[in-house]
Amino acid sequence: MTSHRNIWLGVGCGLLAGAFWGLVFLAPELASDFSPLELAAGRYLAYGAFAVALLAPRWRSVLAHLGRREWLALSGLSLLGNTLYYVLLAGGVQMGGVAMTSVVIGFLPVMVTTIGAFDHGAVRLRKLAPSLVLGAAAVACIGWQSLRSAADGAHPQAALGLLCATGALASWTAYAVLNGRWLAKLDHISAGDWSLLTGVATGAQAVVLALLAAVVVTGVHDAPAWARFLAVSAGVALFASIVGNALWNHASRLLPMTLVGQMIVFETLFALTYGFLWEARAPTLAEAAAIALMLASVLTCVSAHRKPEFTHA
Repeated sequence: MTSHRNIWLGVGCGLLAGAFWGLVFLAPELASDFSPLELAAGRYLAYGAFAVALLAPRWRSVLAHLGRREWLALSGLSLLGNTLYYVLLAGGVQMGGVAMTSVVIGFLPVMVTTIGAFDHGAVRLRKLAPSLVLGAAAVACIGWQSLRSAADGAHPQAALGLLCATGALASWTAYAVLNGRWLAKLDHISAGDWSLLTGVATGAQAVVLALLAAVVVTGVHDAPAWARFLAVSAGVALFASIVGNALWNHASRLLPMTLVGQMIVFETLFALTYGFLWEARAPTLAEAAAIALMLASVLTCVSAHRKPEFTHA
């Protein structure tokens, strides 16, 4: 049984990971004059460079454990969890706002748990029904808010932003489920090395993104804008991708899987906090209701998932 000390240490690591991951939602606002394609290319080129540098001293020994199947898996996971996800997320933030995008992504723990309910021995789906209803209500609240923002002119492309955010949610849900299944059967590669290898694969995809951005994006930026872009890209890559992922892996070792998945809610709460501070405002009634419903959804999901664990001493 997991000790109370390990549980609190794991929750602390999950909280700090969420604090670093929440920066991802603010980055598109800090470099708003760059397209989502450019933002994704910059972040993941930096992520790939950091990952290669950290793996360099052990490169040969790590590669000895990788075959064609592992590299194909890393490429697919990198696309779902990083490249495609971040392009959609950045589009959601720029067109619909930080609050709307972060609340939609906050539905992730419930999505992953719902898919996991079909696994052998998992909690039955009917026990998760209250959580799913609350989560759907949260998404409905923020969807209504985004449409009202479009009507008010605050975010004229809010509906498209909501579509991007929903796509990002689907992409990262697929990544979370598939990555968890790969980690479960990879006993010869550590979780930390797997994360860094994902960074290497993501960096390779970022080269393609950068070439595509050079052809598709026509905007011209001055030297201060490029300096800000490079600083944001390096900062998000270092703190969110390297440090945040390391903290997440540590939390994953300390906490049972039924609890660690719910730690993702900290990412959403920190993203909302950063967004409200950036926009210098309090949450609207619809946003506050969505946050409350999202928290209730996650707590209900935790309760349904963990009750059997506490029926014995």
